[in-house]
Amino acid sequence: MNEIIIAFLIIGLAFAGLSIGLILRNQPIKGSCGGMANLQDGSACEICGTTDPNSCSKS
Repeated sequence: MNEIIIAFLIIGLAFAGLSIGLILRNQPIKGSCGGMANLQDGSACEICGTTDPNSCSKS
């Protein structure tokens, strides 16, 4: 039972650390690969259908 509690605490601390780092960095989450940056010229986005990466809203 102690191992389960210790594992839960370690995972909780890891999530808390990642959350605090993300909040302090104050930047939107970005994908590591794929997305609008890797589309071929003129091809449409599979999600929104737009062909211009500059027209995507960054919220």
